[in-house]
Amino acid sequence: MHLLNLRIGAWHFRPTLLPTLAALFFIVLTLWLGNWQRERAETKRELQMRYDRAADEAPIHVGGTLLDFDSVVYRKLEVQGVYDDAHTILLDNRVMNGVAGYHVLTPLKIEGGPLAILVNRGWIAAGHTRAEVPLPPTPAGQIRLEGMAVDPHSRFLELARTEPQGRVWQNLDFERYAATVKLKLQPVLLLQTSALDDGLQRTWPRPDTGVSMHVGYAIQWYSLATTLVVLWLAMNVKRHRGDDV
Repeated sequence: MHLLNLRIGAWHFRPTLLPTLAALFFIVLTLWLGNWQRERAETKRELQMRYDRAADEAPIHVGGTLLDFDSVVYRKLEVQGVYDDAHTILLDNRVMNGVAGYHVLTPLKIEGGPLAILVNRGWIAAGHTRAEVPLPPTPAGQIRLEGMAVDPHSRFLELARTEPQGRVWQNLDFERYAATVKLKLQPVLLLQTSALDDGLQRTWPRPDTGVSMHVGYAIQWYSLATTLVVLWLAMNVKRHRGDDV
């Protein structure tokens, strides 16, 4: 069944019902997916602007009350307390400038309350062999830190669940760590930016909400919709021959 039967010069345009309905369904679907990804990009763009503004704001003081995660994530924090070196862990397979190493995480017991905050103090190079686990120095006594609050649940690729080997952990399992050290932790991980004489390197990436990823997906869906339209037209436009009925 032909929906149309148009003739322009030597060309016939005669789309049939079922292929047209199928094409219409997938064109609408891909356009909807493209619009959805575009809206996601706009949401992430607004979030990125918020994070970028937070970098210029005064730090939030961390005291003896539990922080609200959504209010402080990617914000600058300041905190005072004492490092609990007994519960320092090293996150394995962290690379800086092509050199393998560890991230050094130590809880800081916050002054004036029962809470602690887990601090990523920075990067240290690995030893010459896997058996040579570095022992970075930990500042003693009361210290004041500044840093950026991030989500402690971000994980690197782990093909199988790996048990910690002493202080060396493959990834940070935040709830498991809190249960192991028996500390009541703030709900964020603090990326330390304060300079201390501890030999650690602190070069943290700018927070990225993934705007470009969603823009890329939107372009792919819109391109697919365009391709479907072109294919539908090409399949339904035929050159007229004199013996056609």
